[in-house]
Amino acid sequence: MIAAADLPDDIDALKAMIVAQGEQNARLETLVAALRKALFGRKSEKVDPDQFELALEDIETGIAQIEAEGETNPLVTPTRTSAPRQSNRGSLPKHLPRIEEVIEPDSTICGCGSERHVIGEDISERLDIVPAQFRVIVTRRPKYACRSCEEGIVQAPAPAHLIPGGMPTEAAIAHVIVSKYADHTPLYRQAQIYARQGIVLDRSTLAAWVGRAAFELRPVYDALMADLKRSTKLFMDETVAPVLDPGRKKTKTGYFWALARDDRPWSGDDPPGVAFTYAPGRAGEYAKQILEGFNGTLQVDGYAGYNRLLKRQEGSIRLAHCWAHARRKLFDVAKAGKATPIADEGIAQIQALYRIEKEIRGQSPATRNAVRQERSKPTIDQMEFWLRETRSRVSAKSPIGEALSYIAKHWEGLTMFLDDGRVELDSNSVERTIRPIALNRKNALFAGHDVGAQNWAILASMIETCKLNGIDPHAWLTQTLTAIARGHKQSQINDLLPWNHSAQV
Repeated sequence: MIAAADLPDDIDALKAMIVAQGEQNARLETLVAALRKALFGRKSEKVDPDQFELALEDIETGIAQIEAEGETNPLVTPTRTSAPRQSNRGSLPKHLPRIEEVIEPDSTICGCGSERHVIGEDISERLDIVPAQFRVIVTRRPKYACRSCEEGIVQAPAPAHLIPGGMPTEAAIAHVIVSKYADHTPLYRQAQIYARQGIVLDRSTLAAWVGRAAFELRPVYDALMADLKRSTKLFMDETVAPVLDPGRKKTKTGYFWALARDDRPWSGDDPPGVAFTYAPGRAGEYAKQILEGFNGTLQVDGYAGYNRLLKRQEGSIRLAHCWAHARRKLFDVAKAGKATPIADEGIAQIQALYRIEKEIRGQSPATRNAVRQERSKPTIDQMEFWLRETRSRVSAKSPIGEALSYIAKHWEGLTMFLDDGRVELDSNSVERTIRPIALNRKNALFAGHDVGAQNWAILASMIETCKLNGIDPHAWLTQTLTAIARGHKQSQINDLLPWNHSAQV
């Protein structure tokens, strides 16, 4: 609690504190209510035991993230829930190897000129994890005192850690995150793996580590999103994100929106990256909010919600569409055995475009544009004539008619690649970044809460951006979390972006 004497006298400052405290309390109350509902709700509302564990870990991660936010927000009192987290603080198994590091003071010379001698030391043990190896980092900080006088004791300060006073090293936290979001191993299963080594850690303890890391990585995530939106050519896609809703049957449907950059096909200078955002729906308004501040070409599928972006008053966005989706429409018709000759002809023309693209991948936009004008444009002109003639001969409500109507409806966006060497034939770049989300969803089935889903989005963004840049996510997370714990300057947050990792090693 804040003492009355510490409260500001300024009324506006007091109002700001009350509002900030109220917002934090409301978010915590929502999460705690969801936790209680999940734990003590009627049996008819409970789900499969494995999925129940996943729901709890996302809620607990969300609580830890909000608590961490409260600790660093000067306007609110650090908040702890009424039911304190029962964290496991037992001793670490003796059979684990110990890596000792001794942190000495800068000087052991006393003010009187004599050499201080060791009179004791503080020892702390933290669980450290490296791939396929468990070990314990033992940190010794000797205390020195002077025999010639009583001036005092000198000891090196304890190094800063991401979890103050906690057991895990930053590498251990990174391992938990990578295992969950890259290797798709839920926290309760990780706890089972650790238990086989004699390391008994509750799922809620692991969730607290992940929640803290998600909070601390939020500025890096924001910097990633800002960097992507400074580009003039991006991809966007969305995928379902079921979220547990204990008060209303089982789950509600949310969405992960992926904003991606991949300039490698045209030898662009900007590194590839992807930022996921969780939203409670699929309406175009969410895409508009995510893209605030972006102006340029956005390559998407044919989802009508993106058309809302074309109505923006500020700036301008051009929508380039995806030939892979157009080809899929024709392929489905051919697979069903209906109007196969027409579908096959359309597929053959699209394949011809892809053969040309394969030859010019990695070349400059100017070169790609020149080749497309010379070789791809005749195919497009021929296809436009074929499309018009064929549509006049088939029913618009037939499967082939609907497939052709889709192509005609998005023709402007589909042919934008002819005049812009940066535009790809399809949006497969962003779809590839979403696949790990789908794999994690297959194991988890749903997120435990909206806050947990956004934490998932933040951490998945970091991991997938590392992978796009050929960087080991565990190495980057370890380095970045260590830098944050040691007080990395906010003004230099861009230095922590994944593609700057190699320059820091």
